Amino acid sequence: MLSMLRRMLPDTQLVSKTERLRASSGALLGILITGLVAGLVAGLAVGLDPALPALIAPMGASAVLLFAVPASPLAQPWSILGGNTVAAITGVSVSLLVADPFVAAALAIGIAIGLMMTLRCLHPPSGAIALTAVLGGPSIHDLGYTFVIWPVLGNSLALLALALLYNNVTGRRYPHRASLAPVDHRTRDPAPIQRIGFSSDDLDEVLKDYDAFLDIDRDDLESILRRTELRSYRRRAGDLTCKEIMSRDVVAVAPDESLRNAHVIMRSRHLKALPVTNDAAEVVGIITQTDFLDKPNWIKGEPTIGFRHRLRLIAQGASAANGTVKDIMTSPVKTIRPDASLSDAIIMFAEQGLHYLPVVAENRKMAGILSQSDVLIATLEAATKGDGRL
Repeated sequence: MLSMLRRMLPDTQLVSKTERLRASSGALLGILITGLVAGLVAGLAVGLDPALPALIAPMGASAVLLFAVPASPLAQPWSILGGNTVAAITGVSVSLLVADPFVAAALAIGIAIGLMMTLRCLHPPSGAIALTAVLGGPSIHDLGYTFVIWPVLGNSLALLALALLYNNVTGRRYPHRASLAPVDHRTRDPAPIQRIGFSSDDLDEVLKDYDAFLDIDRDDLESILRRTELRSYRRRAGDLTCKEIMSRDVVAVAPDESLRNAHVIMRSRHLKALPVTNDAAEVVGIITQTDFLDKPNWIKGEPTIGFRHRLRLIAQGASAANGTVKDIMTSPVKTIRPDASLSDAIIMFAEQGLHYLPVVAENRKMAGILSQSDVLIATLEAATKGDGRL
């Protein structure tokens, strides 16, 4: 009996307690605030339509998707808005045309699913929206197509707005985007991570042959598969660590160093990146040649902060620009520990399009810096020695 029950459990990855708390708290706040706002709107409109409902039950299912699995294609903004709207219109239309409630319910669900898949806005709670339009009783039927605008679209917009705010504040990018976005060099060459193992075309062909809806973004699936490949290489690699090959005599600058001085340091020392450290020698950012090219304006050979970048800094809540390193540095910066394996560094370089990695101790203090050139030389040396280490 116990073995049978175990087989019934879905084979899903158990997430951390923090993530479970984040998701459940988000759903709690989302439904609570949506209900309060909806109740206020319904109260104001009671003189116009006393049957106007405030909050409908399918929003609970939408909350599960928007807050617990915000990376799912089923939880994206177009999915909830398009899916719920299409389902509501379908349900109301079918209920007006078909008298038998069970036949109407079946037709509403079938047609709604077909339309949602065609319009790429599949959202499971929308099936409950279609059923509500058919089986909701006289109070829902009396609303007619008003049901589409309120409560369906009104509830959906409120819950979506809260999901946008909550997910991004708590560290979940929403609307979801694939985390691995290779740097676009505007050439025909694929990114380094895409030059090993399977190709993107291979994956597309397999998905085409599979011919079934997957509750995972296509780019996320490719990212997971490529990370799996890279980690399999790490498992087969040796034990060479970052501290064995990193540069230790590192030139760094302070956040308040002027852009002019930082640029002079980079040119005079032929450096392409400078770690940025505070008074406690903690790494707080990095400034690269790309930062100098993209962010400041150049007037008579001097870097200055232009109007557009000032607006960008204001929008990010940064302090007023004063022509210093902190105005254009990349922060927070990706770092790695001295005892991390070299294969870990290679994965970070490949996945995130980095060229330099500051190496920091447990206290975030600068210990060294690792470049792609360091990795290349170490790899060549290992291959020459034939010692099996990467």
